[in-house]
Amino acid sequence: MVLGGGQGTRLYPLTALRSKPAVPLAGKYRLIDIPLSNCINSNISKIFVLTQFNSASLNRHISRTYRFSAFSDGYVDVIAAEQTLDNRNWFQGTADAVRQAWRHLEAESADTLLVLAGDHLYQMDYRLFLQDHWTAGADITISTLAITEENASQFGLLKIDRYGRVVEFREKPVGEELLAMRVDTSSVGLSPEKATKRTFLASMGIYVFNLNVLRELLKEEAHVDFGRQLIPAAIATRHVRAFLYDGYWEDIGTIGAFYNANIDLTRAIPKFNLYDPEAPIYTAPRNLPAAKIKDCIIQDSLISEGSILNGAELHNSVIGIRSRLQHGVNLDSVIVMGADYYETIEEMCEDQVAGRPLIGIGEGSIIRKAIIDKNARIGANVQILNENRVDDLDGENFYIRDKVVIIPKDVTIPDGTVI
Repeated sequence: MVLGGGQGTRLYPLTALRSKPAVPLAGKYRLIDIPLSNCINSNISKIFVLTQFNSASLNRHISRTYRFSAFSDGYVDVIAAEQTLDNRNWFQGTADAVRQAWRHLEAESADTLLVLAGDHLYQMDYRLFLQDHWTAGADITISTLAITEENASQFGLLKIDRYGRVVEFREKPVGEELLAMRVDTSSVGLSPEKATKRTFLASMGIYVFNLNVLRELLKEEAHVDFGRQLIPAAIATRHVRAFLYDGYWEDIGTIGAFYNANIDLTRAIPKFNLYDPEAPIYTAPRNLPAAKIKDCIIQDSLISEGSILNGAELHNSVIGIRSRLQHGVNLDSVIVMGADYYETIEEMCEDQVAGRPLIGIGEGSIIRKAIIDKNARIGANVQILNENRVDDLDGENFYIRDKVVIIPKDVTIPDGTVI
């Protein structure tokens, strides 16, 4: 079960018109493609996705992308928040979302539930996670990261005994409470060298539950969130186990995290591997032509299919599908999400008559450290530089978050604008 219903307020304005799991990633994917691809690569083919806020584009993407063979019993079903005779409320938290979707689980004969987040970037073989849960005879298993003290206060932390059983959970502790959560991370498989530096276990928000145990825990109406109520309550009475994941993982919770994760993909050896033949990332199939590139200078960048680049200069940038960059465009560390459609010749002529920029980035525009959302129209000789290094600002037709300038979806930036 993939939780995709969060409002994603910290990713605003990218979540103004879409849910967080539907936010485009790496030029051609969406965040939801990561956990769903991990499931498929782990031979898990019965998947529910719970949705709530701004879910139309997410629902459409899932229905168009994840269609299993008619000879398979696999599925990816979207379960939207819905009013019933028994419940008139929206999802109140992660645990409450599963509680409200329980009748859909009852229709299956499964005895184990894997609960995933729809907005994390990582590659995991869930079969190892599940096997650890079954071998240990646990009621609940939590996937964890071994982290340093520097980052520990940003996470829910677990304390374990020498057998890997969770004995305490605290949400984002600080001060003495934080220091009290130190553990010997070598007991869950970390090397002694790494264990001396990474002395805290952070919850990834990924769980395995025995369904009969989860059913009993959800009977308590006060348990609306896994991390805040249900897991801490279960530790006292149930066998809750920690599973160590020692790979790259990023919670795409803020503009800064989203921006850095995308730009890192342009490096020679990125932290997240899009090119792993053993763990491909799936997304919607598109009948798009190859990118057309003419007289460009391109360094350390990703160029998605269907793009047209004419005389542009790019450095450390991610160019999404159907992007159009005109002559003299200069991008440095920019995410261009592309477009949902091509403009016709007639529409382009209408744009010129109306003095409106075409979809894409116009001639001579210079952009640094920015996110250009889909269908944006950036005029000629525009400069998006944030030269004063402003941290956060709500401007006219633009936002700044974590020093990154964001041009929202469908917005027009007139010729000669300076940001």
